[in-house]
Amino acid sequence: MQLAGLVLALAGLAAGESLKKLDTSLTILTKNDLLGASSPDADTAVILTDARPYQHVSDVCHKLGEQLWRPGKGTGKKNERDAAALPFAEYLKYDGMADASSKFWVGGSGFAAVDLAGRHQTADSVSHLRLPGLCANTAPFSNQSAQDTSSRWQISLEVNNQTLTGFRDRLSFRFLGIRYAPQPQRFTYSTLFKGSGEAASALSYGSQCIQSGGGSEDCLFLNIWTPYLPNPNTAPQKKKLRPVGVWIHGGAFTGGTANDPTFDGANMVSRGDMVLVAINYRLLAFGFLALKDGKSNGNYGLADQITALDWVRNNIHHFGGDKDRITVFGQSAGAGSVRALIASPEAAGKFSGAIMLSNLGGINYGTTYSQYYTIDEEVDVAAKPILSATNCANAASQVDCLRAVPASTLATFGDARYLVVDGTYLKSRSLPVTGPRLPIKLMMGITRDDGAPFISFPTTTNESAYLDSVGLPLPSPRLFPITPTGNATLDLYTTASRIATDGIFRCIDQATASSLLTHGRLDHIYFYEFDRTYQTQGWPGIDVCEPPRTPSHPAGDPSKPYLRCHSGELYYVFGNLHRQGLPMRDDGDLAFEQSVLDSFASFIRTGDPNPDDAWLKARGYQQQQQQQQQQQGRKRDRWEPSTKRGGLKLRLLDWPASRMSGFREEKQCESLGLGLGFYEGK
Repeated sequence: MQLAGLVLALAGLAAGESLKKLDTSLTILTKNDLLGASSPDADTAVILTDARPYQHVSDVCHKLGEQLWRPGKGTGKKNERDAAALPFAEYLKYDGMADASSKFWVGGSGFAAVDLAGRHQTADSVSHLRLPGLCANTAPFSNQSAQDTSSRWQISLEVNNQTLTGFRDRLSFRFLGIRYAPQPQRFTYSTLFKGSGEAASALSYGSQCIQSGGGSEDCLFLNIWTPYLPNPNTAPQKKKLRPVGVWIHGGAFTGGTANDPTFDGANMVSRGDMVLVAINYRLLAFGFLALKDGKSNGNYGLADQITALDWVRNNIHHFGGDKDRITVFGQSAGAGSVRALIASPEAAGKFSGAIMLSNLGGINYGTTYSQYYTIDEEVDVAAKPILSATNCANAASQVDCLRAVPASTLATFGDARYLVVDGTYLKSRSLPVTGPRLPIKLMMGITRDDGAPFISFPTTTNESAYLDSVGLPLPSPRLFPITPTGNATLDLYTTASRIATDGIFRCIDQATASSLLTHGRLDHIYFYEFDRTYQTQGWPGIDVCEPPRTPSHPAGDPSKPYLRCHSGELYYVFGNLHRQGLPMRDDGDLAFEQSVLDSFASFIRTGDPNPDDAWLKARGYQQQQQQQQQQQGRKRDRWEPSTKRGGLKLRLLDWPASRMSGFREEKQCESLGLGLGFYEGK
């Protein structure tokens, strides 16, 4: 057997090497500590192939622009024979991909195969075998502003009657800007896209949906990150398919995009061993305007989300995902979307798990995200002002008149953002808490001071005048005391933020969880509250949402008082602090980030946010494993769900230790008229 293989010149590689022609599955294995290129394990990534003759595997590596992985590379050891231990051996065993007798093709001088114990064998002794192989993975890391899509890293799949060309970085295969629906006529519902045999680039993001900052009406695209591509020439093996998270961005139904680097999926799929899909959906009037004409019934953006789910269910197996293990998750308006999907008969049976991060409801601004307008109400609030401003109120066909209005004009109307009871996508005023058992597992929660960015900072110390100006009730001083710190306006704002958080976020979500359990629609719900946050860049831009900077902590000291504001959990959930170029503020940021990502990914994988200890060990996440073992040594520190019999519990997510608690602020919610019994989903 010839060991050298055929070395192909990189310049001669076909753009988008066809996975079908490679005739193998590909799995990127990494020990991802979320530090990217700065990690001591940055060079340990490999690509696992199917069992094939040596020459086939060697050719696959070369066609990918790589070589067979060489034992000892990156270890600092000079003698390759002494450094022949197989990478990720524990995980290969844990996942059932290998056992003690398994061998893998590798590169090196004098030997061609290595087993899990690191014992190597010469070419002559294994020349007759078909073995899986390991290719090196030298693709660069991507970051928030740069990703290398050059032909060396490209790979093509046949999906949905198209040839899609994506690429890989060090952590994942990336397929960006995939069309899931043709551009719909304005104010009509989206339909599934089907290719016509064409080649299509998935190397860059599709347009964001039109909003005040720009975009296009042709915007129904999705992005996919995956660590695993199955062999397209063989039937998919169900046990090898990964669970899928479908991310729905927030932005008040008026803005946002699946392309936001805040929730780039590479770290989550790499560390969490899952597939991630992020979707665009229509916003503003384009996504939600309803008219009183019997056919323009709104909810177009919600319908887009369901169309995207249909596309995912039809096609995600090509990207290594399991259509029967889909978890929809979203934050803010994205959480409101998840809530609406749970309520929607059109989405029934299309996902098995759901995570609502900071769903809004309750009072004031948040109300309509959980309690929906009728079409008549939406017409009064949103449609009539738009029709009047565009001179379409008296048109023979209002919808045709609005279709002729420039998109840039319609994008200026920010109030056209409401989900409505249209009789098809939503049939009730809110998520019903009575009825048959829901066939999903649910996780939900908030940040401790979610409501702070939704009120303005006071210019007065007059409590009643200020609260009236921001639309909040004057509370009981006993339940909402103003704690003096020497800064009277800040003290007033802190108390008002507590009222806003309870009124807009905490009370509605706790009451929803309680009612779903009381009426038996779910047996258990994992509830959380973030007591540590890292505010997103550019929003909300409020200094009290950042911990104070000190000489010892120039980026902020999270042990000092600060408000845990809306969206401050997102970097942690997706593991993207370092990818965004952000500093670790103290010794806890990285460990907390790893812990949070592991918990959310575990829920997506298993329906339980407590990662399996053996899984953590097999993946090489020793620090998280040690932390979990310490917490599990004390039963009260394991993340326990809320149940009807066991009571209402939440997980306080913090560092150095998360802990269990009862639901918070119950008396305060009662005083606002938003107690646990107020929400009955009518």
